[in-house]
Amino acid sequence: MQHLISFAQTAEHGSFSAAARVLGLTPAGVSKNVARLERDLGVRLFHRSTRRLKLTESGERFLHQVDGPLASLRAAVAGVEDLSEHPAGTLKVSMGHAFGRNFLVPLLGAFLERYPRVLPDWHFDNRQVDIVGEGFDAAIGGGFPLASGVVARQLAPVHIVAVASPAYMTGRVTPRSPPDLASFDGIMRRSSPTGRIRPWSLRSRRAPEQTVECRPRLILSDPEAIAHAVRLGLGVALLPMPFAFPSIASGELLRLLPGWYSEAEPVSLYYPSRKMLPAKTRAFVDFVTERFRAAGFDRLVDGR
Repeated sequence: MQHLISFAQTAEHGSFSAAARVLGLTPAGVSKNVARLERDLGVRLFHRSTRRLKLTESGERFLHQVDGPLASLRAAVAGVEDLSEHPAGTLKVSMGHAFGRNFLVPLLGAFLERYPRVLPDWHFDNRQVDIVGEGFDAAIGGGFPLASGVVARQLAPVHIVAVASPAYMTGRVTPRSPPDLASFDGIMRRSSPTGRIRPWSLRSRRAPEQTVECRPRLILSDPEAIAHAVRLGLGVALLPMPFAFPSIASGELLRLLPGWYSEAEPVSLYYPSRKMLPAKTRAFVDFVTERFRAAGFDRLVDGR
């Protein structure tokens, strides 16, 4: 392509020197490009003299044939370069239902204001997507397998805490240690990948992990459904802090056993390899990381 551009600019400006100034090359470099093009085509494109260059008949015909396609190619290259430098285009991101609504959607206004040419196409799904295979620009969640070419940037560790509604706790004795949870109605979670009911266990900075022999009252497979059931006053549950924090902050839920927790997979931002990352993806990754850090997100979902 560089040979064609050198030829077209030389034909337009009438000399290698003038074309070189436009292209940011040396006159010798432009001359070599044109000579290589002539060699490849097997025809002479310019009559050369000490004073000026003039297109040959073959050169005029060739310029007429390539002028339109070359302009289109320049426009296409300019468009790609613009996308690589300025965030634009559709941004396809996967995230969990509750996490996306509570922590990502509130950032949309500021993100769109900063990047008006980006079109967020966000998929709310409580599953681990195949980022590369399904064509996602990024995904936010925990425990995604790091397939070849996928990068993970950790946003925060996540801990699981015991919660109940104020209505449920009315008239009941507040638990003081994990074994005390055995006397409450437990809303248990069934693991979607394994089908097993997840046992309860809690630890603290000062005490080792303790298993809780809880009394199951409900068994649900979705943490968002569990959070809703707890808010309805149906029992006690262990919830990841991203699901529990908004309700704890609003007073809808009570944090039981402060200082006790169990560990879950950290929340991470996943995206394809850093090499030649599109500007829209790079902007999203940096924006989310910046906003979560400024909001102290790691402290909100810590739970210790």
